[in-house]
Amino acid sequence: MLFATTPFLAPGIAWILVVIFSVLWIALGIAWGKKGDGGADDFMLAGRNIGLSLSTATLMASWVTGNTTLLAPEFGYRNGLWGMFSYALAGLGLILFAPLALRIKQLMPKGRTSGDFIRLRYGRLAWVVFMVITAFYTLGFLMTQAMGAGILLEALSGFDYRLGMLVVIGVSTIYTLYGGMRAVIGTDFIQSLLIMGLLVLVAVLAFRQFPIDLVHSRLVDSHPERLDLLLPAGLLIAWNGALLSMGEVFHNNIWWSRVFASRQSVVIPSFVLGGLAWMSVPLVTGSIGLVALARNLELEQVNMVFPVMAADLLGAGGAALVFVVVFASLTSTLDSLLASTADLLAEDVFLGLIKPTATDAQLKLATRGIVIGLAIATLALSWPRLDSLRSVLFFTGALVASTIWPVACGLYWRSANRYGAIAAMVTGSAAGIMAYVLIADYSAAIFSAAVSAAVMAGWSLLKPESYAWTQLNEEVTA
Repeated sequence: MLFATTPFLAPGIAWILVVIFSVLWIALGIAWGKKGDGGADDFMLAGRNIGLSLSTATLMASWVTGNTTLLAPEFGYRNGLWGMFSYALAGLGLILFAPLALRIKQLMPKGRTSGDFIRLRYGRLAWVVFMVITAFYTLGFLMTQAMGAGILLEALSGFDYRLGMLVVIGVSTIYTLYGGMRAVIGTDFIQSLLIMGLLVLVAVLAFRQFPIDLVHSRLVDSHPERLDLLLPAGLLIAWNGALLSMGEVFHNNIWWSRVFASRQSVVIPSFVLGGLAWMSVPLVTGSIGLVALARNLELEQVNMVFPVMAADLLGAGGAALVFVVVFASLTSTLDSLLASTADLLAEDVFLGLIKPTATDAQLKLATRGIVIGLAIATLALSWPRLDSLRSVLFFTGALVASTIWPVACGLYWRSANRYGAIAAMVTGSAAGIMAYVLIADYSAAIFSAAVSAAVMAGWSLLKPESYAWTQLNEEVTA
């Protein structure tokens, strides 16, 4: 049957939830922001003294995106067990970045952005290529979060799709403007506890009404291929998910800013613990997609699986719980994206290219202005509604997977060649886009990473350079 997207929350209840959590996040953001010294470095990196609990929580909350709560169920619904497991493998990006995080902290104790590293390690041309890739990825990522916000409110309460975007982006922008990274990390801590607690509650209540053995028996009868762990397409999706997550984490300033903001002693355990905690989220939400599949529930939009299923199984209470979970996950990611991307553009473009003599106050003002600009750009790009978040996500994977080896080699391999890094990012991105168009969207990151690795290794072996690691620290602090 075709499931009608009738709202499960009365508009009054939905608005009460929106107001409560909007006021809560803004108040928390302002309160956390007041704890800093008011300088640009504190605004961007929260004093560089974040401990284990806050660091782990902000990593987990930032990685629990609208994609995690909306796209993971879509993967489970479309691709079965492998769809669910492949999304969970995205946690490997955080875990595998842990040793690199420590290396970054040691080499660049006063660094601010991932762009700093690329520019100092490989030169200005490589930085330009890297920034172009980052721009496409960041805008795509912001779009998926904005779309997720619109889809959530529309599915659960009947709000207009665009109204949902305005509310979530507006709230995230306001407290990020007031409190900077301190506000982001502080609210992330509360949001991560809320997300984990409510997800467990939703899962327990859902499977009490529709037991796992019943789901399994129905899938065996109606969709046995979705339970096949040796399914070639499933294996391909899993590898693509792992490499996509590595590309996302290795290159993106969200994670580099967390490295610079945290104490050196906590960077490895926080990334490992954050990755492991995150893996549980797509497994829980993805299983809802399997329930929908077992019930032979067809949807007008497959990215509505989680909110619609939870509301259908648990009634208005379930709809309210899902609302809170996804609202928290969207704001926790949007604030991180806005803050870290604004830091990158303010540090690398405004201070590095436009006004190198800018004062601390001017740099902070520029960062705030960029936050507003990013929010407006996200709304404009997300205004036309797309059918699936998956298409946007996988396209960005074709680009970011090409940065894995230039980043990793640049941190550990003194002989890594700067022109090899440029060629690796360009050819890897081209190969990923071709695979996306000609083969399958879920193969893009695999081809991108493979070609990038071959070019990076081959070029550096044929024409090795000898880089002095001290340049990373000396030039940043100069």
